[in-house]
Amino acid sequence: MHDETTNISQLKDCVDGFTKERKWGKHHTPKNLALSIAIEAAELMEHFQWDDLQSEDKEGIQNELADVMIYCLHFANVSGIDIAHAIEKKLKKLEKKYPAELFRSGKAGSKEFWEIKKAYRAKRETDIV
Repeated sequence: MHDETTNISQLKDCVDGFTKERKWGKHHTPKNLALSIAIEAAELMEHFQWDDLQSEDKEGIQNELADVMIYCLHFANVSGIDIAHAIEKKLKKLEKKYPAELFRSGKAGSKEFWEIKKAYRAKRETDIV
């Protein structure tokens, strides 16, 4: 399998088959899978802890990223989430939140990014109340 020749549905099917062969479904609730995603993401981050983002263990990083992706795919299966649709929908929201013109111009830096996030959070809080 390679990224260029494998689609998301095929990956979801592989993960589904793997877990069904082992009868792991009863343990894989959305909550447990979400926790597993976070745990595996933390294991991926460990490769870069204290290293200024320079890790030599490419195979270990690859394995941890695979773990994160497998749990994400399984979470999508269990939760009935169409990953491609979810990503497309989210990117449309992010296009509005982070206009390309602002960032492409080179005028926006980390300060502007955090100002946008702060304004977004404040708006979200007023929408909730």
